[in-house]
Amino acid sequence: MTPGTRGMVISAFDDITAKKPHKALLEPLKSTGGRNNTGQMTVRYIGGGHKRMYRIIDFHRAKDDCKATVLTIEYDPNRSARIALVQYEDGEKRYIIAPNGLKVGQVIESGSGVAPEVGNTLPLGEIPVGTLVHNIELRPGQGGAMARSAGTYAQLAAREGNHAILRLPSGETRMVLVSCRATVGVVSNPEHNLESSGKAGRSRWLGRRPHNRGVVMNPVDHPMGGGEGRASGGHPRSRKGLPAKGYKTRNPKAASNKFIIERRKK
Repeated sequence: MTPGTRGMVISAFDDITAKKPHKALLEPLKSTGGRNNTGQMTVRYIGGGHKRMYRIIDFHRAKDDCKATVLTIEYDPNRSARIALVQYEDGEKRYIIAPNGLKVGQVIESGSGVAPEVGNTLPLGEIPVGTLVHNIELRPGQGGAMARSAGTYAQLAAREGNHAILRLPSGETRMVLVSCRATVGVVSNPEHNLESSGKAGRSRWLGRRPHNRGVVMNPVDHPMGGGEGRASGGHPRSRKGLPAKGYKTRNPKAASNKFIIERRKK
């Protein structure tokens, strides 16, 4: 209809079954505009955006021996994946990250001894090798921390002693304790990466302000600024002078290095 919608590609929202969120699981979400507690801008290019309420998500899935029925599949403005409202047998309602293929009325459960089916959460030690999982804990009882965004998953490659070997979405292969929990399946909304804004206004709705490149600045403002004409800017680096594009920032003494078998792909 307009030049802005010509190149626009957005989700069809076919999978969403509810128009309004469950009020008891909402919390206010304050917008910072990139300012700290003294009003100083500490992060640039943030501001505006549509007002949001935070949906309280159950990343732990620690309510064992109690089945839950999926009531709705909902949109969450705070994440790329869809969320599902589930109701447990005792009447409690919770939001979870919705895996792909989860349907309204489906029964899910969590804990040891549970069948490794889509939507069920169980320890890595009980999940068959080769299974695709998401919402994976790094430490037992911590709650899911890995593979939570739309369309992502990790593959359980092997088990050695007390550790499971996972192939993560980044390409990294690492060991995680078999007592850590994971949810079976792939995260919903797998076509999220095909979306295209179509116009700058959609970025503003998301709270993203226009971003200035370092090469167009003056030398006083950025290490890559200055020069006659359209200078390339020299070595790519941040405003603080930290090299970018290939410079490893990971601490070589990090305690978790011993759990990483293969580093992520560049």
